[in-house]
This record gives sequence, C-alpha cells and structure tokens, in this order.
Amino acid sequence: MGVTLGVAVVCFVMSMHNGFESEIRSRLLGTTSHISVFPMGEQFIDNYHELVDTLESIDGVIAASPFIYYKAAIASATAGDGIILRGIDLDMEQKTSSVANNVKIGDYSFDPIVDGEDSIPGMIIGSNLAERLGVFLGSSVVLYSLRGEDLQRWARPRVAKFYISGILETGMYEFDAQMAYISLSDAQKLFRTGDAVTTVHLKLTDVYMSEELAPIIDSILGYRYEVVPWNVLHRNLFTWIAMEKKILFLGFSLIVLVAAFSIISTLVMLTMEKRAEIGILKTIGSTPKSIRKIFVYKGLVIATYGVLLGWGLALSVAFIQNRFGIISLPPDIYFISYLPIETHIFDFFVAGAITYIICFIAALYPAHQASRLSVIDVLRK
Repeated sequence: MGVTLGVAVVCFVMSMHNGFESEIRSRLLGTTSHISVFPMGEQFIDNYHELVDTLESIDGVIAASPFIYYKAAIASATAGDGIILRGIDLDMEQKTSSVANNVKIGDYSFDPIVDGEDSIPGMIIGSNLAERLGVFLGSSVVLYSLRGEDLQRWARPRVAKFYISGILETGMYEFDAQMAYISLSDAQKLFRTGDAVTTVHLKLTDVYMSEELAPIIDSILGYRYEVVPWNVLHRNLFTWIAMEKKILFLGFSLIVLVAAFSIISTLVMLTMEKRAEIGILKTIGSTPKSIRKIFVYKGLVIATYGVLLGWGLALSVAFIQNRFGIISLPPDIYFISYLPIETHIFDFFVAGAITYIICFIAALYPAHQASRLSVIDVLRK
C-alpha cells in the first residue's frame, strides 16, 4: 500500500502539471500568437501590409495579422478601470487566434450603431472586466488615451465612445479581467499611430517549431525586426511551471522512500520469522546467493504490485477529475479555474522505474542478512 500510494501520488502530480501547462499554453496561444514580430528601434511598424504578405509567404506560416497594443482607461456609467486595449482587424485576427471562438455573448463584430447623429463603434471585452464595470451587451463605455500628447503642456486625454458588441471568456482570469478589443482603425485614431501598428503576430502549422522558425523569419526580414517565439515571450511562466514540476516530483518521491523503509522492516521481520526455514534450505544445499535471490524477488514482487496498482489508482483519479472537475482552482491566482489532468506514458514509466530501483535497493540489506545466517546457529536455537 505504501508503494501504491507513492507511485499514485507521483504519477497524479506529474499528470496534473502536464495538464496545467498544456491548458495554460493552449489558452495563451489562443489569445496571443505563436511568433510575434515587433519593431526594432521604432515604436511602430509602418509597412505592415507588405510585412504581412512577406510573412504569409514563408513555409510553415499559416497566417499573419497586425494589431495595436496599448494601455488605456475605460469608464462605464458606474465604474472605471485601466485596461489593455487591442486594435485588431477582425478577418485577419480570426486566422491567427481564437478570439472569435471565445466570444460567448454577442457577436464577433465591431459594426457601429447609430445613436442620434452619432455612429458608435463596437467593442469586445472580457467577461470579468464586464462584470467589474457593471456593463452588459449593448452598454456604452468611454475610452481615454494620453498616448501622443505633449505632457509638458496641459494635456487633455482623447475620448472615444463605444458600445459592448461582444463579451469573451478565455478561461484565463488575467485576460478576461483586463483585455478589450476594438477595430484597428479606431485604435489608430485613439492612439494617434497613423497607418501603423505595434506588432504583427503569426500562426504556424506547428507551434513547437516556433523556436526553430523564428531565426529563419528574422533572416528573411533582414534582421530589421524583433522576432520572438511564444516560449521566449512567456519564458518566465513556463520556466516556473517546469521548475515546480521537478521540485514536486522529488518531494513526492519521498513517499516511495518511506515505503522502501517499510519494505526493509518487513523483510527483516520475515528473516527473523523464517530462520528455521532458511536453515533447512541451507542444510539441503541452498547457497547464500539463492537465499539472497528469494528476498530480492520478494522486494521486486512488492514493487510490481505497488507500481501496477499505483498506475491504476492515478489513472482512475485522473479520469474522475477530468470527467467531473472535482478539484477547482481560484482563477485570480492560477490563471485558470479548472484543474486539468493530462497523463503521459513517459512520466508513468519514470515513476515506475524509480520505484523499482528503490525497492530493489531496499531489499538488498535484508537479503544479505538472510544469506549470512549460519546453519549451526539456526539449528542450535
């Protein structure tokens, strides 16, 4: 049971981290990009139309889309807040991200509505941000921006009115609480960028090729831009997840070590109980090596049952969690509200192999002690 619980806990923790990392990666890449192209030494990319055409002609690139990315202030009738605002082209963005699929209420559209003599454009915001502002589908909000103003003089923020055309929910609290989208043209007016953008992001045929493809794209573009793959852009987050996984693996492996001490004590007690039988075996010709093998095999049998039952227990718990979502997470801390489980055969194999090694080493001492028992001492007692 000790070995079973040790293996089950190690395998479940590894599967939990695999699921957590995979879920974070998929949701991040659904709202960001596989590769981002930033201007080098400049604030904006002016020739983004030609840049997009060049990028989409590269092998391995499915699509490219430009956007404007700045912070702004937003106010509703009841509340105000600071947000991260993106100006996007709806058609091009749909080819590179899953923003359209994440719109749960309303439409993936910025079509304006007429209010008297004014034409008010649409805005898509995150569900948590909408809740904090107290707005719903069709509600009006106001955006404020100071970008491009001369702050040495008395500066007035530029103001633009929008209505909520869609509410999106990515499942990541940080995005849903801070992100809002408007049309690229409206963002260019609000932030005074002219016919320019701040970034172009790409969608690849294989997300795991981004690190290899980034220098190739950089060379094709003549090293005039900063080409950053997703794993570099979010390096701190994924490095933390990988380090935490290793630390937890080592920590929970101690459970198997505790079980190994139980194996030692069990086999030592077995040696004491079976002294007469060991003496009889030696009398009829058994060698110390054959006696040693009996106790080593006993330890490996315990390891075999423990590993198989541990794997089964871990898979059962993983299935229950994925099916019923029993364990939840606070989304404001862990980015996601659900603990996903993703089992990898390699992790199970490593946990099983380490368990076998520990159980084998644990069986060596009592096996050695049993093989050293003297026939004369046993028969005398």
